[in-house]
Amino acid sequence: MAGEVKTYDSMDVTTIVDGVFLTGYGEDLVTVAKDEEQYTTAVGAQGDVIRNKVNNPLGTITVTLQRTSPQVPYLDGLANSGKLVPVSVMFSGTPKETNVATQAYLKKPADREYGSEAGDKSYEFQCLDLSMN
Repeated sequence: MAGEVKTYDSMDVTTIVDGVFLTGYGEDLVTVAKDEEQYTTAVGAQGDVIRNKVNNPLGTITVTLQRTSPQVPYLDGLANSGKLVPVSVMFSGTPKETNVATQAYLKKPADREYGSEAGDKSYEFQCLDLSMN
C-alpha cells in the first residue's frame, strides 16, 4: 500500500520586503539559508568530545525575480540605498514555514544580463537576525 501523496504548490510562497509583497518570481523563487551551522564539535587529546553551540544569527535570503517583475526597480533602489529592512518568507503549505529577519540589507543590485531571452534577476539579502520556524 502506497503512502499518502502530498502536493507542493509554489503559490504557497510569499515574500514581503519592508511591507512590499514581491511578485513575478523566477523559476527558483526563494532560498533561505543560515550562514553557519548551529553546532560545531571539538575532540580533545584523550578523545573527549565537546559540542559547541554557535550563536551566529546571520543568514541569507536569495530572491529570484523575472526581469519584468514590478518590484525589480524597487529592489535595485533598495540595494543602492543600503537601508536595513525587515524581510519575511512564508510557506503556507504543509508543513507551514516562516522565515523572518527584522534587519536585512541587499548585498548589491542584481547582475544585469542581456541576451536573446530575458534572464532572471537574483537579489541576496544579508540577514542580521534570521529566524527559521
